[in-house]
Parts: sequence; C-alpha cells; structure tokens
Amino acid sequence: MDEQVVSEVDRAPGLNPHVPSSARIYDYMLGGKDNYDVDREVAHRMLAIAPDTRTLAWFIRLFLVKAIEMAATAGVRQFIDLGAGIPTTPNVHEVARKIEPSARVVYIDNDPIVHAHCDALLAHSPGVTALKADIRLPEDIIDRLKTGELIDFGQPVAVLAVGVLHYVMDEEDPYGIAAKFRDLMVPGSYLALTHGSDETHPDFIAQSHDDTDGSPAQVVYRTKTQTEAFFDGFDLLYPGVVPAQEWLDDDLPATRLVIYGGIATKPNSAHDAARL
Repeated sequence: MDEQVVSEVDRAPGLNPHVPSSARIYDYMLGGKDNYDVDREVAHRMLAIAPDTRTLAWFIRLFLVKAIEMAATAGVRQFIDLGAGIPTTPNVHEVARKIEPSARVVYIDNDPIVHAHCDALLAHSPGVTALKADIRLPEDIIDRLKTGELIDFGQPVAVLAVGVLHYVMDEEDPYGIAAKFRDLMVPGSYLALTHGSDETHPDFIAQSHDDTDGSPAQVVYRTKTQTEAFFDGFDLLYPGVVPAQEWLDDDLPATRLVIYGGIATKPNSAHDAARL
C-alpha cells in the first residue's frame, strides 16, 4: 500500500488521553487497567446497549487461544500476531509454548502504549519480538520480519488477525493486506481472524460510529460474505465464518455485538483451496 494513503487518514493511535483507543477499550472490557476515562466512557456506552459485550470480549480471547492451539498442535512453530493489543494472559507465546517450547512469536501493533507494554513483557523472552508497525503497510512489516530473520516464510506460519481488520477502512485495501501475507505463506500455514459483523444490533453500530469515527478505534462492520473473502486462497475449517463463540461451544449465547470468527489453512496449491 502507498504510504501516502495511510498518512492521509488521521487515525494513527497515540498517547492522547482524550481520543479513544481500540486496544485500551478492549483492555477495559477484559478487566485491565491500561485505559483512560475516554476509553471507559465509550465502553460504558457500548455496555448500555449490549451488556454482554464484556462476555464477548472473553469469547474472542478464547477464540484466539483455540486458534493458537490448533496451529501449534498441527506443527506450526511461528506466529505473527497482527494488532496484538495490550498484553493479556494467556498471551500468544504462552499458549504456543505450552505445546512447542521453541515457538517463535512476533507481536505487531502501531499503538505506542501497546508497544511499550509488549517490550516490557518480552524483555526476557528469547524468540519473542514486538514490532511497532502499521498493518496498513504490510510490505514494511514483511520486510522487517524477513530482514530481522524473525519469521522464516519457507516454513509454516500462523497469522493471527484477531480484532484488527475491521479497523482498516475499505480505501485502505484490507483484502490486499490479507493477500500480501497469504502469498508468502507455505502449505500448512494458518490464518485466524475475527471481524465485526453487520448483523450487530443497529443501535450498537450507530453508537460506535458516533464515538469512534475519525479516531484510531473507527470500525467497519462487514457482511459474512465480505469476511469470508479474507480467506480466499485458504481452506476454511469447520464451522466456517460464524459468530466467534460458535467456535468454542454450540451452547454459548448470541450477543448484540456480533463478531465473526474464522480459522483456515493454506492448502498445497491454490487449486486445492475449497470453501465449506
């Protein structure tokens, strides 16, 4: 993506305590303390419309854990966490290393608060790295992963895009971002992502737009078909692109905020890729 496109969108996260941050809002929903009044105010307005959003935040975290476990059990030893967010136990490397102690993990986020927390967390964790980088510049990320010898794209890798692509506007080419990583991933690699759904209660969508448009937390709610398109070139695993809690248990309740989840593998050739 052209760097000029990103510079024209004034949504880069920073340390401004008066502008909501998606990472800090999510941190608050999970019970964390790394958030400001503006983040808590936005979260409370969300909870007023959809009180189950805090529960959904934990469903999303458990979905991430499940995706890591699936990939690691299948033999994947490298993980790229795009839009990593503020560290929350269990973190990606903690989950992966329970299965494979040698697993390598790269946490990527463009929020300086997130990066500072990741740096502190990972200071004594060989094979685990934090990069301050913008998902909207995938070529930059990939170049740094290669030149720093952080990821070997000749071996399977799990790309985790949990709760990040719905912050990428249409004009910022979110599908092109996914494709950049897909084209480098060898067979046996995994892609796991979650994405805000247009099936979300309309009052919630309206409130979130009022609170976040023009900020780093601005959201695009996409359809199921649009979300499935991120998996072009992959084998989408059962149960496919569904509300994320359906990946965990058939009996978990629906929520007013609907977040799709999907996990897929890179097939042996593009011709072998098949949808459910």
